[in-house]
Amino acid sequence: MRLSPLQIAQIRQSAAESFGPEARVWLFGSRVDDRKRGGDIDLLVQTRALSSDVALRCKICMLGLLESRLGEQKIDLVIEQPNDDRPIVRVAHETGLAL
Repeated sequence: MRLSPLQIAQIRQSAAESFGPEARVWLFGSRVDDRKRGGDIDLLVQTRALSSDVALRCKICMLGLLESRLGEQKIDLVIEQPNDDRPIVRVAHETGLAL
């Protein structure tokens, strides 16, 4: 995994502050592979059921926190809610690592 322990802690803290303490985070994509270089940070946040408006506000909040804590980087953030069967969610769980 190509994230430092400090970056992992900042990501987890940002998720908890934005979505609540029960939020769980997975890293997926190229940052999971230690042999690769560069790449954006692909994150999946698993949370309780939220309306689309609230989920969007939480996502924007988390992205703002991450930018202030990690610096300006390309971050893709996928929000998973209960019973979410989108292919991107399945791939994130199958290939990603829980933070």
